[in-house]
Amino acid sequence: MYYSQLALSLYPFLKIIRMNRNIRLLIIATLMTAFFACFQGHSQTKNPTFEAYINKYKDLAIQQQKLYRIPASITLAQGLLETGAGASRLARIGNNHFGIKCKDEWTGGRMYQDDDTKNECFRTYKSAEDSYLDHSLFLSKRVYYVSLFDLDIYDYKGWANGLQKCGYATDPSYGKKLINLIETYDLTKFDRTQSIVKKPPYDDIYEIKISSSDFEISRPGIVKYRRNLQEVNGVHYVTAQANDTYDSVSKSSRLRVKKLYRYNEVTPAHKLSKGDIVFLQPKKKQAGKGNDVHVVKKGESLHGISQINGIKLKSLYKFNKLSENYTPTQGDVLKIRK
Repeated sequence: MYYSQLALSLYPFLKIIRMNRNIRLLIIATLMTAFFACFQGHSQTKNPTFEAYINKYKDLAIQQQKLYRIPASITLAQGLLETGAGASRLARIGNNHFGIKCKDEWTGGRMYQDDDTKNECFRTYKSAEDSYLDHSLFLSKRVYYVSLFDLDIYDYKGWANGLQKCGYATDPSYGKKLINLIETYDLTKFDRTQSIVKKPPYDDIYEIKISSSDFEISRPGIVKYRRNLQEVNGVHYVTAQANDTYDSVSKSSRLRVKKLYRYNEVTPAHKLSKGDIVFLQPKKKQAGKGNDVHVVKKGESLHGISQINGIKLKSLYKFNKLSENYTPTQGDVLKIRK
């Protein structure tokens, strides 16, 4: 009704001008469209639930940008889209903010729900922080997404369309939806933020710190970091380099050296050798499904076997009823799972 009245009020003025009827109608239609667009722009309101999600997780997204060079705007837009601003079942029950499915290598928590097919397996996490970290690792460690890291950090449209092109989601409008969220909620301001991000507690962060001297890009291949963050039995670790010590790993991983000693079940007197596994998280109580036994190889120690399989040393003693004086012998078969 408002726009009809607007057109009628303009018509007498246009009638004064000598022009044919079709041109007058075209001008009226153009003016109505312009007024409608202006009205829509001023009346558009932002969803308070979406704004609350952004405020809650913006620091996590900025932190991941600094560590893994993934635009904070993209991370937040994906979180909003994948979870409906935290309302989805995956986010509420499983702390999964990015719809990441289990894949063959996943040994962590899981839950099932229909997606592209019925009863698909999705990853679950202990916290949203773990989900945000795993999202960064998921993108940075897979060859499918290597082209994204060639883009400018501020090219949010390139990243959004690139995620769709690389197959992150099956929705043909995925890229457009991300771009719309970024522009509606002005998420690019987080890509350029100069504010100091509140760091998580020193003991709880286990990402590898990235700086311009810490990584290199090989072609073809994936983004590789000087300290490659790897995983066994669902536990993250790095491989010791020549002259590494627990102190040097502590500095690069931001973990207290005492925690590294505990996670790796060693004393301060233990010396690292090149190629040793250094866990950045506690090892599991047992190996994953399908990995039931370990056949001892020449020269292996019980501690080395626990490191290779990502399980606690005491579990080896318990599962195999070993004495404290036991020394592994080549060919021995040890249980690493109940």
